[in-house]
Amino acid sequence: MMNSLNTTSGRSSAASDVSYTSEDFTRISEILHSISGIKMPESNEALVFSRLSRRVRNLGLGGFRDYINILESGGDIEEKEYMVSALTTNTTRFFREDYHFATFSDDVLPSLVSRARKGERIRIWSAGCSSGEEPYSIAACILKSFPDAYRFDFRILGTDINKSVLSVAEKGVYEKSVLNSCGHHLIADVFEDEVGVSGRLSVREDLRKLITFRYMNFMDPWPVRGPFSTIFCRNVMIYMENDVQSMVWKGMSKILEPEGYLFIGHSERIGDELKSELELVGKTTFRKLEKK
Repeated sequence: MMNSLNTTSGRSSAASDVSYTSEDFTRISEILHSISGIKMPESNEALVFSRLSRRVRNLGLGGFRDYINILESGGDIEEKEYMVSALTTNTTRFFREDYHFATFSDDVLPSLVSRARKGERIRIWSAGCSSGEEPYSIAACILKSFPDAYRFDFRILGTDINKSVLSVAEKGVYEKSVLNSCGHHLIADVFEDEVGVSGRLSVREDLRKLITFRYMNFMDPWPVRGPFSTIFCRNVMIYMENDVQSMVWKGMSKILEPEGYLFIGHSERIGDELKSELELVGKTTFRKLEKK
């Protein structure tokens, strides 16, 4: 248990009005795992308390045990969604891991543009898209070489389990601080020329036209069929157990078209069971092999 939690009394010294024990952490971890496939490490116990204690208090509950009873009753779907949103990490930025976008622009996109101009259907999936920076970055790459892409059957799907960050993605409005991580030279590629009174940045309308955002939980039946020409699924599997990771990678391989590309996170791995289907062609970059 982290030092910020009092293991003797089962209460936090920072919020003694909310009862909490290590057993509560274990039960919440199990609920989160059953819903999302995410395995919460013990080192995140303080995080669970800090992110949910205010919610427990605002609901007028005496402690985490009462909150867990609500979650386990099964009737309050919205509360489960709130818990998942509160406990999932959404670290992202525009053009994160820029080598992936270089590969996408140089090696993948030219063929997709050619196919789209011939009338083919092109679909790209940003799985675990968080607050939208990744799919908007993909769209910016596309429009740089294919300015009228939105006039063709060329679309990006962004999905995430966290409905709160999806709402941010759908609005496409960001604080100017996002430029600190992606560089001011990219303003014209992603954002409108004018900045509102609040000083916030709005994503260009032609980028928005390419993207559809949708809620998705990998543990539920997938509301996607593909085939997809490219899938970005980066830093989504970090806290998932091997069997869940394997299930997700297999599912993605199944709906990835032959010679389609899969981009994964720098700390993620794909199991040996898919070596006959997915060929490593770059840094955490895979291409689906054609069946012989």
